[in-house]
Amino acid sequence: MVLKMKGMPMWAVIALSLLGGVGGGYAAVAMQSREGKSGATCVDNEIIRRAAVPAGARAANAGALPYFVDAAAKASPAVVHVRVVGVVERESPYRGTLLEFFFGAQPNVQQQVQLSGSGALISPDGYIVTNFHVVKNARAIEVSLPDKRNFEAKTVASDPATDLALLKVQSPRPLPYIEFGKSDSLRVGEWVLAIGNPFNLETTVTAGIVSATARNINTQSGKVSIESLIQVDAAVNMGNSGGPLVDLDGRLVGINTAIASPTGAFAGYAFSIPESIVTKFVEDVRKYGEVRHVVLGVNIMNMNSQLAEEFANGDTRGVIVGGVYANGPADRAGIRVYDIILSVNGRRVNTVTELQGEISRLTPGDTADVVVFRSGREERVRVQF
Repeated sequence: MVLKMKGMPMWAVIALSLLGGVGGGYAAVAMQSREGKSGATCVDNEIIRRAAVPAGARAANAGALPYFVDAAAKASPAVVHVRVVGVVERESPYRGTLLEFFFGAQPNVQQQVQLSGSGALISPDGYIVTNFHVVKNARAIEVSLPDKRNFEAKTVASDPATDLALLKVQSPRPLPYIEFGKSDSLRVGEWVLAIGNPFNLETTVTAGIVSATARNINTQSGKVSIESLIQVDAAVNMGNSGGPLVDLDGRLVGINTAIASPTGAFAGYAFSIPESIVTKFVEDVRKYGEVRHVVLGVNIMNMNSQLAEEFANGDTRGVIVGGVYANGPADRAGIRVYDIILSVNGRRVNTVTELQGEISRLTPGDTADVVVFRSGREERVRVQF
């Protein structure tokens, strides 16, 4: 799926599932066997083990470079390869032809396709988190573990607004699973690993840093969506969709979902759904059997210097309310036009995306403490959703 980014005319935001027609093939990767002459070299696992960094060397290097081996070893067994057989609707090849002129409009054609993505096992009883766009329109789903076991998977729940889906497999014995970290604690510049199956290269690990947080890249322009994404520069490509972003303790802090690229291949900008949104999605499904979202009921804008001078004594913190929907949660709580929202439940919000991220944590029935700047002073209001 290729979508244009606002303000970036030559770039595209690309959902990272790998698509190919049945009977066709996936995107080719230039590799040969170890007897071939390609620059890609096959290395035995035993050689890799012998080349591992000794404990003493790791300790001596602790203050210089990050050590990724333990995090990769801890998380990788729980990263699955998701293969989907689905159906997509294509425009009729006879559209606008003489056939339509004589016989009327021709129906669209349904075409069977294969999709390849990634997923993360999050429990020993077989629950898997992946992207909604990976399993959308799936007729059959198969997942493969790094230990070569294969399972048929069923979709338990999906949520287009967050681009998340929960799958379930049945196994006679407990499965490896990944622990959850805390995306709220991530800081710009922190090291992270992306694990997945780009171009069908199974269990590929790449490293990078957190480039930014609370990004909105409009992957679902024109649709209701919740985006407060983690931007990273770890290499992510087609087939990484649904795979985990992990911290250096091997804990899940995000689910990789998209890249920004002028070519369709990784160009240094990848985006992950933060753990906070993933956790809320999973907890909602387990508790209610579905995902439950709330809305604050306001139109909001980012602050700028002009608005700050007029409404906030020159302070550019927060987001300004441009409109309030009648009888919505904000209206019932007494939030007014030109209020400046500074925090939700003690967490500061300085952009529209940050506010959306905080509201996305909430469920119908929750109450939130919201601090607003109004008429020269801060006020606290309680919003019931």
